[in-house]
Amino acid sequence: MNFVEEFETQRRFSLFTFHFSFPMNRKKFLTTTALTAFSLSTFGTIAKAIDGSFKGDCDTTNDILGPFYREGSPLRSDLTFEGLEGARISVKGRILGPDCKTPLENATVEIWHCDTKGEYDNETDQFRQRGQWKTDKSGEYAFKTIFPGKYLNGKLYRPSHIHFRVRAAEHNELISQIYFKGDPHIQKDPWASQAKANQRILEILPEDIAGTFAIHFDVVLSGR
Repeated sequence: MNFVEEFETQRRFSLFTFHFSFPMNRKKFLTTTALTAFSLSTFGTIAKAIDGSFKGDCDTTNDILGPFYREGSPLRSDLTFEGLEGARISVKGRILGPDCKTPLENATVEIWHCDTKGEYDNETDQFRQRGQWKTDKSGEYAFKTIFPGKYLNGKLYRPSHIHFRVRAAEHNELISQIYFKGDPHIQKDPWASQAKANQRILEILPEDIAGTFAIHFDVVLSGR
């Protein structure tokens, strides 16, 4: 069974458990899901500077931009459309300042990824699987999209991944990617296998009864 098949099996099993378990187990499932829908930021320490401000070493690590970036992606949080193939996922989190805890309002979060066949939309005016959104007062963002497929990079498949570009006033721009636990192609990938990517290899967790899975990714930006 490959990684994509395991993901789909997990999705169906979770739906089965949710719909057909006893009421007490169902309640427990909902509670557990809410508690375990974790938010990931790069772990580090926070220290108080001489001027009284707090600074941390928890900046989210960068990754390559890749060859398929396109400028001008639309301002939207829902990247799905009728007839789109693929398991629906929710990609969400917070954008935080260099103290690792202050939310950044009105930050721009841009994502892009391939479809289930490993293809990027590099030409159409629909900008499929591409979009950007602004964070709210709590620094939160959320996208609805599909689980990305894979494509060959030379002789090796790149692991499934989603590209991020994050910008906020008075902070350094971040270019990065997220990957997914259990993907067998991470080990040999030149970028996902790097130590700095470890905390960007994320779990996929069930979110609702419709079969949507959630990926939580907090981003910590460094100050200028």
